[in-house]
Amino acid sequence: MAVCEAGTGETGLTGETEGPSPRALQRLQESTPQGTAGLQLSPERGRLQLQVLLTPLAIAGRRLPQKRLLGRAGAPASKRLCLDSSPQEPAPGPPSTNGVDDLWDVDSDGSDGSEGAEDPVDGNSQLSAYERKRLKNLTENAKFFAALKLHETAAKLQQITTKSQSNITKRAKPKKAKDEMVRRRSMRLQRIDPSGVPMLEVPAQPEAEEYPQVPAGPLPMIPEDEVESSKLAENLLAMWMRISEGKANSSGKYTPDMKRYQDSLSRMVLSEENIKKVVKSRVSSMAIHPSESLLFVAAGDKFGQIGLWNVDCKSEEGAHVFVPHNFLVSCMHFSPFNPAHLLSLSDDTLRCGDVTRAVFDEICRGEDFSSFAFLEDTASTVIVGHWDGKVAVVDRRIPGTSPELSADIGFKRTRTVHVHPVNKQYFLAAGSVDVCIYDVRCLKPTGNKPVSRLKGHTKSVASAYFSPVTGNRVVTVCADDMLRVYDTTSLLLDAAVLSTVRHNNNTGRWLTRFQAVWDPKQEDCFVVGSMARPRQIEVFQDTGKLLHSFSNLDCLGSVCSINVVHPTKNILVGSNSSGRLHVFKE
Repeated sequence: MAVCEAGTGETGLTGETEGPSPRALQRLQESTPQGTAGLQLSPERGRLQLQVLLTPLAIAGRRLPQKRLLGRAGAPASKRLCLDSSPQEPAPGPPSTNGVDDLWDVDSDGSDGSEGAEDPVDGNSQLSAYERKRLKNLTENAKFFAALKLHETAAKLQQITTKSQSNITKRAKPKKAKDEMVRRRSMRLQRIDPSGVPMLEVPAQPEAEEYPQVPAGPLPMIPEDEVESSKLAENLLAMWMRISEGKANSSGKYTPDMKRYQDSLSRMVLSEENIKKVVKSRVSSMAIHPSESLLFVAAGDKFGQIGLWNVDCKSEEGAHVFVPHNFLVSCMHFSPFNPAHLLSLSDDTLRCGDVTRAVFDEICRGEDFSSFAFLEDTASTVIVGHWDGKVAVVDRRIPGTSPELSADIGFKRTRTVHVHPVNKQYFLAAGSVDVCIYDVRCLKPTGNKPVSRLKGHTKSVASAYFSPVTGNRVVTVCADDMLRVYDTTSLLLDAAVLSTVRHNNNTGRWLTRFQAVWDPKQEDCFVVGSMARPRQIEVFQDTGKLLHSFSNLDCLGSVCSINVVHPTKNILVGSNSSGRLHVFKE
């Protein structure tokens, strides 16, 4: 039997009392059951110290709790209750009846001996029952997750993910240029082809080998894809030269009888033989030869090509394509004085195709050219408009390729210029929302003021042209879906609006913008393309009345943005965005 002092970790009860007599102590020891408790008398400083030693008794099928019980806080060390936490084999014997088991039941955690026998934590007898239970649960959970082999599965998944990512090729991000000034250029200058046009006919963006840069200076009049002039091209040029020698009959142009004029329009029809693809891309300008013997038409497209078509020649060799420009051909005119000259304007140059010498001469070189018109009947001087709002005067008789005068008229953009048919010193300029009449004699580099204004436009103006005989009318096409006719009888006053026509001018970016042109044979009638279905070309009177619509369900299935009328014959030519020309004639 071991003796436990308070705080030593052994099980025992210790107390102090006044010393009884030795005889009383002997009777107390004799009455204590063997193996249950022991008494020991220790004299100390004249006092007797009673030590009660308790030994746990064995109980069948139950293990005593391994827990230390301490006395209340502040109790003397000699009066604390200490339970032995060290494992001891219980001594065999009958159950105790002296109340010791009742003490253990009060302080135990209620677990039986079988739960304590499966304790997986060895050497942790100092822990409480709750902590030992927690450690047991952690151990069982660890064994369960180990049985699932989660670590091996995660390793396999990571290996598969690493292999799949290694096969992916990441595109390197382009490095941003630092402090690099990029010049903004329009799609027209970059020669980027808009979508919607058949790819076989119009590449999205021509390669440099397919569209080489045209050099400056005179160019030989040789068709495209031909090293030297072929026999067929020579025949075409010879025909052009021959019909240019005769003079057109200008008498009897005007027909005052409107009924008779409408009848002539109804007799003009379109047939399959009068439809031909003359250029490869979208037609941006056209000109018709004034000859009455043969029908000869020129068309310019957005890539600088010029197609010449002898309509009366029914064979495939009736049309040939030339490339005198690098950019869109925005304006074309046969010279009224010498129809053997075909003047064409592109973004950077004004050229004259002289069939007598079989060469395209360079008249003027610059930037942002938009349109031109002849200032004289001899066609020796021209007025040229710029996309940046300026105008320039070019004299063809002066050597060199520089303009004679460049003037800022205050426009943001100059789309078209046109000269008065009678008073040649006045010209009409159409810009963003501005349409004004200027006197060429008063032009100066800056500070130019118009002599008359045509007001009322709310959006950009696509074109503005004087009437062909007197110039007393001006027709404009505006992006606000209106056609307007102005009275320009007095050139020194602001023009008044005579009539307005509601008209769909929303052609978008894939079609050339509409231009309303006067019929040279009729002072008060003009022709304009249409977005209506079935596709048609419309003829209006200056009063706003629709006189006639040219259409053909079998042959005309596209929008004809650019149209031109023969000066003396009942012939109308319309062009579409794929380079095809449609000829309506009697």
